[in-house]
Amino acid sequence: MAFREELRAEHPDWWNAPVPAFGDPAAWLAIVGLAPGKHGANRTGRPFTGDFAGELLYATLAKFGLSEGEFAAERGDGLRLKGAVILNAVKCLPPQNKPEPAEIAHCRPFLEASLAALPKVRVIIALGQIAHVAAARALGLKPSATKFGHGAEYRAGAVTLLSSYHCSRYNQNTRRLDAAMFEGVFEAAIAVSSSQLLFHQ
Repeated sequence: MAFREELRAEHPDWWNAPVPAFGDPAAWLAIVGLAPGKHGANRTGRPFTGDFAGELLYATLAKFGLSEGEFAAERGDGLRLKGAVILNAVKCLPPQNKPEPAEIAHCRPFLEASLAALPKVRVIIALGQIAHVAAARALGLKPSATKFGHGAEYRAGAVTLLSSYHCSRYNQNTRRLDAAMFEGVFEAAIAVSSSQLLFHQ
């Protein structure tokens, strides 16, 4: 809290507050990130907007037809998501971009409520291990039985949880994650969603 108060004094024109979900209320796909980035969502008020990680995420959403309009890395760019919504495991900027376990636990009810308000979600993509564990808990899955890994897939009733390495600058610069790997997770999400629709027809 003290860290965020300092930022509010230093940057009074920034968002500097809990960041709401962004996307389609009728989304079939929910993307769960870690937390707002200092110069990204904490500044702009929109998830993955204004930082390096958002470039790959929003480019991927556009490639798969999950957005409309041009992404200009600002909240007022007019971009809309179609069939997708972006949430965070932690709603406020954590010091050093590393949320403490207590903060993650404190924010879990907000994530659970956000997912519960999205009745059409069939697939969740969790970005990184912290988001993966938070999403698994929100779905009632035991983290010990849902090990994180890039491309890992688990079912919780009618919802499938897919996981990806986070699209952070570090992961991209170290080649732990590249565009093809990231897009592969979205391809899997679309395949899972399509198979679920066929099953229920």
